[in-house]
Order: sequence, then C-alpha cells, then structure tokens
Amino acid sequence: MRITVTYYLDVISSWCFWAEPTWTELKKRYGGRVEFQWKIALLDQKGLPVSRAQEEWFYRRSGMIVRSPFMLRSDWYEPIQPEYLAPNCVAEAAKDLGVGDDRVRLALANAGLREGKKFGEWEIAAEIGARAGDLDKTKLIERAQSPVIETRVRADTADFHALKVTQRPTFVFDTEIGDRAVFSGFVKLEPFVETLDAMMGDAAAYAAHAAHFGAPPA
Repeated sequence: MRITVTYYLDVISSWCFWAEPTWTELKKRYGGRVEFQWKIALLDQKGLPVSRAQEEWFYRRSGMIVRSPFMLRSDWYEPIQPEYLAPNCVAEAAKDLGVGDDRVRLALANAGLREGKKFGEWEIAAEIGARAGDLDKTKLIERAQSPVIETRVRADTADFHALKVTQRPTFVFDTEIGDRAVFSGFVKLEPFVETLDAMMGDAAAYAAHAAHFGAPPA
C-alpha cells in the first residue's frame, strides 16, 4: 500500500532550512517503502519579515531553538520583495531538467541563508542552481521564468493554503486507505517516525486482510 510524504517548503524559509536534516533522515529510514516529494509553498508578505533587523531576530530565535552552532545570514533579504520567485522557480525548474532530488534547492538555501548571496535575483539563483545540478544555466533560467513553472508553483502554493495551515515547513502524510496526518511547523524527527510507523502498521494489516478475504462483497 502506497504511503506518500509531501513536504511543502519555501527555499528562503529558515525553518525549512532547519528541517532538512529530518527530511534527509526520513528518506534514509523509509526509502523504498515510502514515496517522498517536495512542493513549493511561496511565502507572501504575511510570512516575510518587515525588516532585516526583524529577520535577524527570527534567526536568533530559531537558531537557539535548534541549538545551531552558527547563525543564518540576512544579506539576501530585500524588503521591497513581496515574494521570492527566483530561488523557488529555479529549484522547481530543475525538476523538469532531470534534477528532481534536493540538490538544487539545498544549494540555493545554503547560498542564501548561510553565505548571504542574493538568491532573490534570477541570474544569481540560476547560477547557483546550474552549478549544483550540473545544468546549463541558460536553459535553467529560461525554464524557471516560463509560465509553466510559475503556474505550477502557484498551484502548489494554493494546495498548501487549502490545508488551512500557515507554517513552512508543512509535512503531509497520506495513505491509500484515506489516512492523513498534517504537521505544520514541525522540524524534529520523532513525531514523523511515530506517524510513519503507525501508518505502515495499518497498511500491513490491510494487506493481510486482503490476502485472506479479498475485496469487500458487492
């Protein structure tokens, strides 16, 4: 029975950055048994800081909570930006060019949040993404700026809002029997492991029942 984990993120989100070790560990533990996918959920002005000072305050808070030995950098932040399409669309476009894993978006996140590079600019985001994914920069930026990619990113963002949650990261766990668990704002591993183990147990029980009794009577 298929189990799917969908990770809604914004490449610029510090909490998504802190959630990455958990995402990596989940894929390591459950790879081959669970389907993992990530989708963009764009931050808008409601979720963005209003100043660099406020951004740095948030970074200090989250860094302390996760016990980080380093502080994230705010050099990339531009207060006039209502959203950050460039890094998110570049990460999404890389999928269409054959890089569907985490390499490009992680390279973008690290370049912006740890190195302070202005990944909100298309040329810079494309250069980072092309290097990380071993892709042609021109093709990558053309695809990233295409209506197809922006439409997909906005559709995935709308799906995120339909969940009636506000935090990035949000993780959605789905099974074929209709069970669903939604974790919004969680970054620690333990609740995810408990949930997946419980879902896999239920899936095994359904499979055993089907083997003994087949499909339900008409």
